Amino acid sequence: MSSSREIVLTSSPDGPITAYDIFSGTTLARFSGSRSPRHGLVLAGKAYIAASHISSATASGSIHLYNWWSSTAFHHLPVPEPVAPLAATPDGSFLFAGGVSGNVYALSIPSGNILKSFPAHTKPVSCLTISNDGSLLISGGDDGTILVVPIFQLVEQTTDGNCSDLMLHSFVAHDGPVTAITCIGFCHYTVISCSTDCTCKLWSLLDGTSLRKITFPCAISRIALDPTGTEFYAAGADGSIYKGFLKVGSRKQVSRMLELAILADKHGGAIISVVMTNAGKNLVSAAEDGRVYLWEVERGLVIMVLGNNMESISDLVVASGIGDARRQGVRAGDNMNKSVGGGIVLSGKEFTRSIKDTVEIEDVLSVAAKDRSKAIDMLESAIGVYERLLELILKEAKGGTSRNSHEDNGDM
Repeated sequence: MSSSREIVLTSSPDGPITAYDIFSGTTLARFSGSRSPRHGLVLAGKAYIAASHISSATASGSIHLYNWWSSTAFHHLPVPEPVAPLAATPDGSFLFAGGVSGNVYALSIPSGNILKSFPAHTKPVSCLTISNDGSLLISGGDDGTILVVPIFQLVEQTTDGNCSDLMLHSFVAHDGPVTAITCIGFCHYTVISCSTDCTCKLWSLLDGTSLRKITFPCAISRIALDPTGTEFYAAGADGSIYKGFLKVGSRKQVSRMLELAILADKHGGAIISVVMTNAGKNLVSAAEDGRVYLWEVERGLVIMVLGNNMESISDLVVASGIGDARRQGVRAGDNMNKSVGGGIVLSGKEFTRSIKDTVEIEDVLSVAAKDRSKAIDMLESAIGVYERLLELILKEAKGGTSRNSHEDNGDM
């Protein structure tokens, strides 16, 4: 297999994290020790798997950090309160967690140090996502609001100031809890949000403008987009997947944007996640009934069922390019076809250095060089955000000047 091999990971509030081969259906590994709530599973770069954990004995919260070759977490990250939704920067350097109080926490990986926290919502944080260009953290809450924060504001080494200074803006998006936020395009700052109020809405993150509203017959937990951003697939609480269009090829086809199709097969419980895979040829969905469906997009049919139908599923993510995790000793391009101790390892190459030694060495070496690299990346990200905002402000100012000129000429 190449490093682009895709692996399905599911979490559960009652059992382990399970890894499946997406095309054979084979169970590759089980990662134990986590009881993960909804949206509590995320890939932190190519090297780590992060899972929110709620203790069954004390109800306290923590975040468990796994690598790909061990079935047990090598690091338990303490947090001040139970957290559910997680999001991570693409390089796996920073992790963001949403608490039941409405606070959002920014943590450094793998140390787990909390860099900053701030009150984002008046009710529990329900979902977190990062913009496709990696510059913005976007959160949704049970209070129906969406908050946008530049990531560099959360990870820079400064003292805590006014929390309102961190925010780009916040706006009321739904009448019910926001269940998911999906980014559209790379630099357009357009997102689609889902809610228990049975709607999905398109928003411009630059000013919080509502661009479109789509109404469904049930609550929607998540949306997946095809690679072109033309079609969407919405995960319904009634067990159905709804297909619709975000854009069409001509004005004659505009009516198609008002239509919703229901895929033929149906889950036996509420769908909690849906993800596009295989360059848009397949779709993976997971439901509370413990089953994972692999769909053929072209025919809209289920071609494989994964899962044992016994454990409830709280989240699903799809991993690819795991062979590129070089900083954890993983050789890109090697095969992942052997399971040792429940984790996935590379055939023919086992590690002589312990996990503890690896983490300690990485922590020491990253203090100077890695921090400088992060600072440069965050500065570039900040400059990009403010350049786009300046363009918007200048565009609006130019439009206002043009309108005033026309009005003056009309008065003469």
